[in-house]
Amino acid sequence: MAAQFLKHHGINLQQEMDSIQKEGGIVSPANDMESNSAKPLSRLNGVRMSNEPKKTVSDIFFDSGKVKNTKPHRDSESAGWSDDHEGLSCNQALVLPSLCHPHIHLDKCFLFSHRKYDDLEVVRGDFPEALELTSKAKASFEHDDLVTRGGWLIRESIAAGVTHMRAFVEVDTTVKFKCLDAGLVLKQRFASFCEIQICVFAQDPVFSAGKNYPRGKQLIEEALGREGVDALGSTPYVESSEELMHANVDWAISSAVKYQKHLDLHLDYNLDSTNPPLIFPVLDRLHKTWKSRNEGKTVVLGHCTRLTLFSNKEWVELRDRIADLPVYFVGLPTSDIYMMGKPSDDDGGGQRVRGTLQIPQMIQKYGLKGVIGVNNVGNAFTPQGNCDPLSIASMGVGIYQAGTKADAQVLFNCVSTTAKTAIGFAQPEDPFGEGAPADFVLFENAMLSEERTPGQVRQRRTLQEMIYDPPKQRRTIFQGRLVPTNIVG
Repeated sequence: MAAQFLKHHGINLQQEMDSIQKEGGIVSPANDMESNSAKPLSRLNGVRMSNEPKKTVSDIFFDSGKVKNTKPHRDSESAGWSDDHEGLSCNQALVLPSLCHPHIHLDKCFLFSHRKYDDLEVVRGDFPEALELTSKAKASFEHDDLVTRGGWLIRESIAAGVTHMRAFVEVDTTVKFKCLDAGLVLKQRFASFCEIQICVFAQDPVFSAGKNYPRGKQLIEEALGREGVDALGSTPYVESSEELMHANVDWAISSAVKYQKHLDLHLDYNLDSTNPPLIFPVLDRLHKTWKSRNEGKTVVLGHCTRLTLFSNKEWVELRDRIADLPVYFVGLPTSDIYMMGKPSDDDGGGQRVRGTLQIPQMIQKYGLKGVIGVNNVGNAFTPQGNCDPLSIASMGVGIYQAGTKADAQVLFNCVSTTAKTAIGFAQPEDPFGEGAPADFVLFENAMLSEERTPGQVRQRRTLQEMIYDPPKQRRTIFQGRLVPTNIVG
């Protein structure tokens, strides 16, 4: 299957094996990801579920990658691996629905960690510089380094408990299909451990005069016809005029409808109250075609920092204008706070405005659909942070001043079940109910490891504790299978 997929996309299998060897991985096709497989589980013995009281301990039973049922825990069934070697003793560890990246850039990750880009250095730390440094890096992108860096991101994400992600890959006249080809390889390579949704992304202007016009639009539309592409992303605000921004929006919506893809717009990325938000024209256009011609596909609007300047009246208007459209907002606080609101040199060191969508308030007060995501890791747009969505949820306690038990549930949903639904993987209301996907993250405590004795590691017993202070030790369960801790390939 893997060889056929690579051949279909014009990618040389031997080059792929050589690339893996350079990463320190395996090189024999007979020793590929299929032999490095996740272990099927029949049940989890002795877990604390996030929807139950602290003292309740249960067993979760799996069948064909889904939850079969849950029962009160019986100690006699928890002595390590079961007789059929398909049950895992969890010793009261907390289990939660698995995590999700609703918005992450696969091709631009870890530029500051790869020796090829050692000449990249942040000097000003502003948005124009981030665009400049990224454009410089893109001119040097090659298949091997794209696969290496993307592999780093995916492995670290899976280790954190991620089983679903929307991965942006840029297509333009500079990189052409390099990023897309690498993304499709990685999607196939890690298919046993994670659902990777490929989003073809137009970071450069599509309609403004420049080296990307008009060939860039043609390349993107060609990419949308490729097998394995799930979504179209665009960035209307990079166009040179308001008229061309509207043209970008019209093209993005019509193209997503034509190719039956999800739509993901980076939108309204500014903190300028004199700049009319583009969100309302976008909604007007969506109402004309989306639900009737692209049923089942969602629309995600990213960044949207301009909306943080909205009054209560404007928020209510936004809610009413969305109505029944499948629109989700994604706040990207690590990038937004780093990029937005930095004063000019003449402004001195006074108070700085920080702009990122107030996602919990949007959900709890206005009934909007919102999630939060990592966005970038290790590049000029976001040099800080890691691949762990829970770190963003934990950061949200302070950013959003959201410390209650109810807030913790909202923040967790924003990086888990709601995030999956936002990118098209609809989730049941009860993640532990019969027929629910058996996709979980298990938080290791002292009793889960033979190398530790009880009491050495502090155990988090509730979701609220997990959001306040996420532990690093985790095990990922994808489609009812225990994912290896060290994925090779």
